[in-house]
Amino acid sequence: MFSADTYTNRRNQLKKDVEKGLILILGNNDVGMNYAGNTFRYRQDSNFLYFFGIDQAGLAAVIDLEDGSETIFGDELTIDDVIWVGTHTSISEMAEKVGVKQVKPAADLEKVVKAAKQSGKPVHYLPPYRDDNKIKLHQWLGIAFEDLKSQASESFIKAVVKQRSHKSAEEIQQMEVAVNVSGSMHIAAMIGAAEGKTEAQLTGIVQGIAVGAGGDLAYPIILSKDGQTLHNHYHGNVLKEGQLVLGDFGAETPMRYAGDLTRTFPVSKTFTAKQKEIYQIVLDAEMQCIEGLKPGIPYREFHLKAARIITEGLKGLGLMKGDTDEAVAAGAHALFFPHGLGHMIGLDVHDMEDLGENYVGYSDSIKRSEQFGTAFLRLGRELEAGFVLTVEPGIYFIPELIDLWKSENKFENFINYSALDSYRDFGGVRIEDNVLITENGHKVLGNPVPKSIEDVEKVRSYQG
Repeated sequence: MFSADTYTNRRNQLKKDVEKGLILILGNNDVGMNYAGNTFRYRQDSNFLYFFGIDQAGLAAVIDLEDGSETIFGDELTIDDVIWVGTHTSISEMAEKVGVKQVKPAADLEKVVKAAKQSGKPVHYLPPYRDDNKIKLHQWLGIAFEDLKSQASESFIKAVVKQRSHKSAEEIQQMEVAVNVSGSMHIAAMIGAAEGKTEAQLTGIVQGIAVGAGGDLAYPIILSKDGQTLHNHYHGNVLKEGQLVLGDFGAETPMRYAGDLTRTFPVSKTFTAKQKEIYQIVLDAEMQCIEGLKPGIPYREFHLKAARIITEGLKGLGLMKGDTDEAVAAGAHALFFPHGLGHMIGLDVHDMEDLGENYVGYSDSIKRSEQFGTAFLRLGRELEAGFVLTVEPGIYFIPELIDLWKSENKFENFINYSALDSYRDFGGVRIEDNVLITENGHKVLGNPVPKSIEDVEKVRSYQG
């Protein structure tokens, strides 16, 4: 938890940026995994954390924009709760630590919201993503379930994005911690990999490091020899010599700030010649894009730069052909690079994605592309000091996509389909770091995590 001044200042700014009425921020509740008493790992809503800082289930908050009052709603533990889960700091004490003087029972929230609606006061809420909170909003405001997202307050959304997009010094410190724990996780995976081990054994190692650091995973682990599947959460394969392992995972600090790193390494002690060629193209794209990061440049330009570097590299291997700029403009590169270069990161690994990517990653002047591949770019807007983002180019050989495009003769002027046969079982390579945009340039967060071919092979040859 940060100081009371931090949360107070954030809420005061919110009061300036949102119109009259009530601001309603619903925290998250415990959710049963297979019955009510056996719950999933609890995760507080990030917006509630940002403005009210209390990481506890069953809470909500209201800011009355007309009288300036701030109220947290929730119920203190009963003696039965204490018996099962132990003594907790009271809600009133926690509220005081974040600068809120008024606490009311959870049941009072419905009355407050309904009274505001009946009196004609606007009730500003953010797009809900939990079903229990959708039910509350439906019952209290009389909005159909299918309309809840579209009727969320645009002024509230924009006010939150305005603040959360720029990370303060104390937030950056938290993110440095998250990235350093994430780096330790990746090095452990590199050291621990060996022929005959399962992907699941490596995921157990890296999750243990995240939990042991006092936090947890920032998102479900992506760790697979099938790196061509971008968000592969299946961990049942047995590793074999000659394969690549793609690991995309990160830690969340106890204060819920996220790290998000990706490294790719060989199951063997060294890369094959073919693996080195593809790996170096991806590494060149990542490092050259990072090198140019600074305020004022649309991030979409860096995405397209990565696409050109990848296209040029694949042309050198005989996998693509033709004019590079024309190939990228047409979208031919997306056969190999079908996702965006990166996204905002902070309290969420895809920061504020619940509010809508177009609010977070785009602007009135920079709109999302509709082209396959570039359409998946989560961040396209001009960079500003205080942004923290990921840079994560990749090259993937997806047999199903190759077969589809080949059957359609798609981009045959730019793609050598016959040359791809020997790459069908290659998998994929992705390399990712987290970068802060500074006043004059950028800073890669955290301690360096091996990513050059030489350094990765050095870790793979480690005899502990």
